[in-house]
Amino acid sequence: MARFVQQNRWRYLNCYSRFFLEPAAPTQRQYEALRAYFVEGLSSADVSGRFGYTPGSFRVLCHHFRRSKPDFFRELKHGPHTQPKKDAVRELILRMRKQNLSIYDIESALKTQQTPLSTTAIWEILHEAGFARLPRRQDEERPATLLPTAAAVADCREFSLSPRRFTTQLGGLFLFLPLLVDCDLPGLVRQAGYPGSKMIPPPQAWLALLGLKLSSTERKNHVMDLVFDEGLALFAGLNVVPKTTYLETYSHSFSPKTNEKLRKLWIGVLRQKKLLKGESFNLDFR
Repeated sequence: MARFVQQNRWRYLNCYSRFFLEPAAPTQRQYEALRAYFVEGLSSADVSGRFGYTPGSFRVLCHHFRRSKPDFFRELKHGPHTQPKKDAVRELILRMRKQNLSIYDIESALKTQQTPLSTTAIWEILHEAGFARLPRRQDEERPATLLPTAAAVADCREFSLSPRRFTTQLGGLFLFLPLLVDCDLPGLVRQAGYPGSKMIPPPQAWLALLGLKLSSTERKNHVMDLVFDEGLALFAGLNVVPKTTYLETYSHSFSPKTNEKLRKLWIGVLRQKKLLKGESFNLDFR
């Protein structure tokens, strides 16, 4: 009986000893091999044979171990079991969802209460509570929210010179007005044959583009930054600045001959005013 118990105990220990003597994970195999060499005092050849290393690769392993000790037993850091930001607004989110508010409505409401939370986090809370996604709603079913301010449409008939005060980023444009008036630029634009409409006549369209150029606005689509600037609109003789689509398509409504005609007229006026004496020439090849 004692012999039987001893044999079973030996089989039991032998089964678990394989975990140490025949490690499967690369990191454990390195640890056991290094321990056998440095602690148990086995030779390099014996250790290499037992753990399946070539003599050369085991020497490299020992070399790296001497230079920088690897961390075989990293302490696992478990994250927090609570989520303070979510827990603080969980009940509030559930109450708002019961009022048929969407995730984006809830996100906006949380921002106003200084407890912002991402849409992903909001959905996780709702999903954990068993809420399904809302069906697509009609506009009249949505809660009242602030909509973007719609800019007015450019129309010279709405232009007014009534006394008023406003702030503008482009006050320097008005330094060019005396020259443009003296040279009758609006008359030259009409004479060159630029197209226009009742809402935006040729001089107003041309002045809007000129104002962007003088303000160093590199691309016409950047005009959206200046849509509400009354200074640029006043310079162009319009109630508001024309939008991106109009400015980008206007140049396609006339031929290059129109630009050439205006250029000749402009140079003629400058020479007549003795503002272009021919003592220099422009090297701007942009």
